[in-house]
Amino acid sequence: MASPCIDVCRYDEATGWCLGCGMTRKDKKHWKKAKEQRPEIRAVLPGRLDALAASGQPTGKAAAKKAKRKD
Repeated sequence: MASPCIDVCRYDEATGWCLGCGMTRKDKKHWKKAKEQRPEIRAVLPGRLDALAASGQPTGKAAAKKAKRKD
């Protein structure tokens, strides 16, 4: 099973979910070491990404774009 990671790796402070794929840091460790948990992890990701998007967070590839700072 291919990893859902899209190499964005930016995390929502409130939930700990990655804005790119929806996994937590713990999920990412389990993905590498506990292959039997992969279907469980993958099953919750769409809901997490939907919840992040509903809260106004950019998700997926859009999360990779960092806002330019105005100094």
